[in-house]
Amino acid sequence: MVALRRAALFLGAFLGPFGGGLTAAMLPELGADFGVPTATAAVSITAYLLPFAGVMLVSGTLGDRWGRGRTVVAGYALYVVASLACVLAVSWPVFLAGRALQGVANAFTTPLLLAALAAAVEPDRLGRVLGWFGSLQAAGQTSAPLVGGLAAELDWRLAFGGAALVALGLAVIGIPGGAGAAPAGAPPRLRAAWTGPVLRLGLVAGIGWGCLAGLNFLLALRLEETFGLGAGGRGLVLTALGVAGILTARLIGGAVDRFGARRCVVAGTVVGGVLVALIGLVPVLGVVVALWALGGVCGQLILVGVNTLVLGANGGGGAVSVVQAVRFAGTAASPVALTPVYHADPVLAFLAPAVLLAAGAPAVLAADRPRRA
Repeated sequence: MVALRRAALFLGAFLGPFGGGLTAAMLPELGADFGVPTATAAVSITAYLLPFAGVMLVSGTLGDRWGRGRTVVAGYALYVVASLACVLAVSWPVFLAGRALQGVANAFTTPLLLAALAAAVEPDRLGRVLGWFGSLQAAGQTSAPLVGGLAAELDWRLAFGGAALVALGLAVIGIPGGAGAAPAGAPPRLRAAWTGPVLRLGLVAGIGWGCLAGLNFLLALRLEETFGLGAGGRGLVLTALGVAGILTARLIGGAVDRFGARRCVVAGTVVGGVLVALIGLVPVLGVVVALWALGGVCGQLILVGVNTLVLGANGGGGAVSVVQAVRFAGTAASPVALTPVYHADPVLAFLAPAVLLAAGAPAVLAADRPRRA
């Protein structure tokens, strides 16, 4: 049972990105079922990610106060309830409420699992361990559109029923007692982690995720309108990013330990920006799929690099939580900001995040250089 709980520290990693991307490939079907336009259906992504990001501003610190183990299990239990609410929803507002509750639930799992892992490994192995964690997050990113798209071919509610079962299993398993205990010392203040360096790293993560991996909804729209793919086909294509992330995450973790987290983050943002621009321009489906897969490698460089920077600076659950909050806030903003742009000018909808990714994220990271290694 102890070994299973240790494995659960990694297995729980995928639930956050899984929940966020679950509706990316089923937007037309959701819109048809609830009688809303596809652009409105894209709000289902934001409805999850915005509460997820907002609550994470304090969830890591609260988890450190209450004990990471009990907080994580409670988060999984709440996720089960939220997923069932989506399954049973008979109106669009009720469905969105269920999505928001899913986001709140996962805000109490992802950052605390990261902090528990960091506390259990040596500093020189941190990148490798976070690489494995990132691979499971990539698995969540991969399986979400695939499960969602395939389920939508029959009934999109099946995807949320499956999510409830996964969360229930993780709640039953729990996490190791040592990793789940509250940190020693006085309970941390809620705003203790809201420092300039932590917020800047969060901004880099927000730009990196919102302008790269978080564009799965935008690519799904292009796959439908330009290449005529159905829900299952869209979901299958979107898995390419996550598969590439899974296959390369361990190598990326080693590269972070060897070459430095900062260099890896810059490489991921610059190359990723070029890939996003090409994804919006290239008219060949096979090439688009290959570019999206390479984007998964860049996404892991950004994610593992940023997590190593914050945890390597002795950041606890609170600091990790704040960085993850800003990261997912960027992802939550993408559908609202870019879906209208896409309908007005599809090419511009890809070029704008490409420029922000390639130029904006490195600029923010450079501003923090004097304070961080």
